[in-house]
Amino acid sequence: MSIELITILLFGCMLVLLALGLPVAFALGGVGVVFTVLLWGVGGLITVPLKTLSLMQSVVLTAIPFFVFMGLILERSGIADDLFNMMNKWVGGLRGGLGIATVAVCTVFAAMTGVSGAATVTMGIIALPAMLKRGYSKTIAVGGILAGGALGVLVPPSVLFIIYAWLSGASVGRLFAAGVFPGFLLAFLFMSYIGIRAAIQPHVAPALPVEERVSFKLKLTSLKSTIAPIILVLAVLGTMFAGIATPTEAAAVGAFGAVVIGLAQRRIRWPHIKDASNQTLRTTSLLMWIVLGASFFVAVYIAVGAKDLVLNMVSNLPLSPWIVLIMMQAVLLIMGFFLETTGIAMITIPVFVPIIQAFGFDPTWFGVLFVINMEMGFLTPPFGINLFYMKGVVPPEVSLGDIYRSVTPFVALQLVGLIIVMAFPQIAVWLPNMIFGIPK
Repeated sequence: MSIELITILLFGCMLVLLALGLPVAFALGGVGVVFTVLLWGVGGLITVPLKTLSLMQSVVLTAIPFFVFMGLILERSGIADDLFNMMNKWVGGLRGGLGIATVAVCTVFAAMTGVSGAATVTMGIIALPAMLKRGYSKTIAVGGILAGGALGVLVPPSVLFIIYAWLSGASVGRLFAAGVFPGFLLAFLFMSYIGIRAAIQPHVAPALPVEERVSFKLKLTSLKSTIAPIILVLAVLGTMFAGIATPTEAAAVGAFGAVVIGLAQRRIRWPHIKDASNQTLRTTSLLMWIVLGASFFVAVYIAVGAKDLVLNMVSNLPLSPWIVLIMMQAVLLIMGFFLETTGIAMITIPVFVPIIQAFGFDPTWFGVLFVINMEMGFLTPPFGINLFYMKGVVPPEVSLGDIYRSVTPFVALQLVGLIIVMAFPQIAVWLPNMIFGIPK
């Protein structure tokens, strides 16, 4: 059986199973196991326990449950509520101020959690009612929260960067540093859009009434709510960038710090910690099943020589490396409409990264492009996970159609951000090169 036919059958069977509604983990894993038996016999199934053992021994992936737990604790600790109230006091008097404040809080929250769902759900509960009550249009209010929440996969620490590092062999620390300025760039684009829309159409994002604005003294007092987030960000990113802690150790420090802050502020109790632990177990287990299933699929794909086939085929095409890079981004964008991001990473990264390295591109920079692309996948219908997070917390008057319409301009802005980072790689690689040195 030719490699080309095996490739078509592998991906064809996977797509059929996904279309039938089978979960991603079992669609990928099932196809991988069946093709292992077909190609190498029952003896080939020895790869299943070997892959499982290798996965469970991964030091890089150990950081994931710590970051998930940290995000869940922060979601329950009220820190986001304090930050939103603080930002509301400072910029609420401006047109679009509440929307801008929401994106800013989501950005800070992203720098503490590493996942997108926590900020989306939390700000959907806190900020959405406040904006709708003050006359914000549903598209601005909902779209701003969704876009800001999606920053959790780009602004470090990011669970998706950890998965990319594990698959590509890139440095987690370099990837985290590379995500800082692109994350701020996207946040700036989102906030600028809200501010410009509010200036042109004041009715879509009105300023706070005069009677709801506070004195400068109260504004200064409200800044104390930034102390805990600053401490936590320094504990996680500061220790890692300074070389004091590995990513896994920094994640553990962050999880412990989130609990300490919550207990010190008397915001969380044992039931909150227990609930967060149980949710961490469920989330991490689901993620590991996807990674495990995709590992079997990719193992078969690589074992038949398809990776070398694709590499040779692309290298021999009369196309410039930049055209190939753009084609990769288009493939990732289309896959983001239909597949879960971890599954996309498992399928594409082992194939794409050797190609971009052969073309002389920086794998850290490509990792940022990959994550920005996956960030769009969190917001694109029909299967953008953040859309369903939002649907679970919006009031009845906000329909799923309203949610879909609200993300359109923000997805366009994400695409603009992707193009900017592609055109100016230094936005991503300057900080990791400054901290860790230029890679040889």
